[in-house]
Amino acid sequence: MQIRDTRYARTPDGVYIAYQVAGEGPIDLAWGFDFTGNVDLAWEWPLTGPLLRALASSFRLILHDRRGTGLSSRNVAAPNLETRVSDLRLVLDEVGSQCPVLGGINEAGAPNVMLAATEPQRVRSIVWLEPFPRVVWAPDFPWGVSDNYVEREERSLDLWGTNQYGEAWAEAEAAAGLALSPEQRLMAGVMSRHTATPDMARELDHIWYETDVRAVLPSVQAPTLLVPRKRYPRKVDVATYMASLIPHATVTPVSGDFGPDDIDEVVGVLHPFLGLEPRPPELETVLATVLFTDIVGSTQKQAALGDHAWKKLVEHHHGMVRDALTRWHGVENDTAGDGFYATFDGPARAIRCALEITERVRELGIQIRAGIHTGECELIDGKAAGLTVSIGARVAAHAAASEVLVSQTVKDLVAGSGFLYQDRGQRKLAGVPDRWRLYRVALSDSRS
Repeated sequence: MQIRDTRYARTPDGVYIAYQVAGEGPIDLAWGFDFTGNVDLAWEWPLTGPLLRALASSFRLILHDRRGTGLSSRNVAAPNLETRVSDLRLVLDEVGSQCPVLGGINEAGAPNVMLAATEPQRVRSIVWLEPFPRVVWAPDFPWGVSDNYVEREERSLDLWGTNQYGEAWAEAEAAAGLALSPEQRLMAGVMSRHTATPDMARELDHIWYETDVRAVLPSVQAPTLLVPRKRYPRKVDVATYMASLIPHATVTPVSGDFGPDDIDEVVGVLHPFLGLEPRPPELETVLATVLFTDIVGSTQKQAALGDHAWKKLVEHHHGMVRDALTRWHGVENDTAGDGFYATFDGPARAIRCALEITERVRELGIQIRAGIHTGECELIDGKAAGLTVSIGARVAAHAAASEVLVSQTVKDLVAGSGFLYQDRGQRKLAGVPDRWRLYRVALSDSRS
């Protein structure tokens, strides 16, 4: 067994992310693990090792264990999509990777498309094996799994970390047409317990089933290769559907199962795609989360206080808002009277910022309303503009005093972030087509 060097990157919140770099190819390839992963054992697992070695022979391969799993810090909260993107960005910075290819299988593709959409200049291209933008069935996503399937999957996690889990997982793979050897069955159990503890496995499972990145896909400007398996027409249909949403996507099905016997075919698809010159990033558009806030009853408050006192109050309000924006990495785009318009590269931070502002301004004797939406924005003089911004403003207009409203898109992107939602129903947003489902959001702990 070859012993590779594992190193650690420390996040701003003190979490250690384990990573490895293998190979010395001309192109950086940051490869993400699916549900199970461990940067040491992945090389020895028969279902992943052959592919990793093939990739490392051609590229500079960058691997990392998501927080809470593998060799990364374990006793931490399960990472949501936004946190996974931040940790991926940290590892890339740590190894000096300026514009890598982002690759992975199944759920590993979600943080890749999120990073590519929010920082198009950072990503050379994307490779997504067995791509799925969401997992669970929906009226507009007929390829998703049923609630019964999800329940069976959750029950199987009762065996997580045991050899019996490996047997149960192998039986599920056999039902899908993939036969595993006794060694592979045992190794599946070993990989599960070296990936995460049972509680973390359940949390990651829940987050994955609640995540939907379809709204992100139109903002991905990087060339994208989607590789489903031919033997599953449903999965080919999903890849085709995704390609209709991603501007520069190519669908190339393969006949194998991504296993050790299929490496030549998979690499044969990847090599010509990754050898292409990357498209220049189209920086005229970018995925962003927009936040709008304003003071409730500002005219009445100004009349009651008088102009001088009102000016002092607004100055204190602006200081609190800007302090929160700094803490949550928001960018102030505009200020009009008592209202703020800011953008974020992640929706969870926008929500936490809005909730903080809502609480802090109470000490000034005022209340605000806030609205949040995520979507593709036009860049005009370096500032986000377009329909996404208009939608964010209209969402805020429907908020009541001390209320933070978010769109369905935002809710879908922050699964596992520790928020509670109250359905406010479908609303007609002034000047915006269709009806939009809105949610009141709060923290799920005692601070809410």
